[in-house]
Amino acid sequence: MSMILSASVVRVRDGLPLSASTDYDQSTGMQECRKYFKMLSKKLSQLPDRCTLKTGQYNINFISSLGVSYMMLCTENYPSVLAFCFLDELQKEFITTYNMMKTNTAIRPYCFIEFDNFIQRTKQRYNNTRSLSTKMNLADMQTEIKLRPPYQISVSELGSVNGFSHVPVGEYKGTGKISAAPHQRLEPVTLPGIVSFVLSLLCGALNLIRGFHAVESLLQNEGEDFSYVIAFFLGTAACLYQCYLFVYYTGWRNAKSFLTFGLICLCNMYLYELRNLWQLFFHVTVGAFSTLQIRLRQPQGKSPDYNV
Repeated sequence: MSMILSASVVRVRDGLPLSASTDYDQSTGMQECRKYFKMLSKKLSQLPDRCTLKTGQYNINFISSLGVSYMMLCTENYPSVLAFCFLDELQKEFITTYNMMKTNTAIRPYCFIEFDNFIQRTKQRYNNTRSLSTKMNLADMQTEIKLRPPYQISVSELGSVNGFSHVPVGEYKGTGKISAAPHQRLEPVTLPGIVSFVLSLLCGALNLIRGFHAVESLLQNEGEDFSYVIAFFLGTAACLYQCYLFVYYTGWRNAKSFLTFGLICLCNMYLYELRNLWQLFFHVTVGAFSTLQIRLRQPQGKSPDYNV
């Protein structure tokens, strides 16, 4: 018999369970699926916003939006379109009932356990297809799933190597391959972000121009120090890489931005004989400002009106 067995609401950034349906099934298969639920909860930030994990006779489906993930366990023959409609309904109700501040500041597990009442009612409706509202537009959901199918997670992707998460390269149907850190959209650009981007480009251009001048000077005077040329071009590369980190999401993005800022500081320390204090202050300050903007511009969640 095809049916939904359980569902839960989990915070994406740390896997904290916010609410869950009451589950009385103690079978071996269900116990195994609970383990998969916990493992997936710890890796939500590394996975696309819509996924399916097939575990023999059961499927685990989930969607993530605005820092919260909605997960459900169903039998393997339960229609995918109904599964994601169910999750979409949970998402809309949860967003309407609780604001983001409450979910972000929650400390203890299952602090929104009263949401279980809605989960149970919705689960009962979806387990009895005759009681489903005829107003549900399943055609739209079917089209959405065909255009952007859920990412199929393999059980091996939930493993770990030496305590570190290991998610091998897999295929995301309809979009080619994804890496361990899936491409994510970043939050909208702010005015300070635009200013930092332009200033980083300016610093990169200044370093590049000075680098070419240093090359010319080196060719004309054999006694010139070639290390200055390297410092100028490294400074250019660091400024351009800061621009890249600001625009695109990558793994270890914050750590890379701090290392890049460190390289900018080292280059300017080495070039202190060729620059006055104001020039050094300008380059280091722009580097610090760009690092801050990279840190503030975080991955963006899906908007509430996004289907699934």
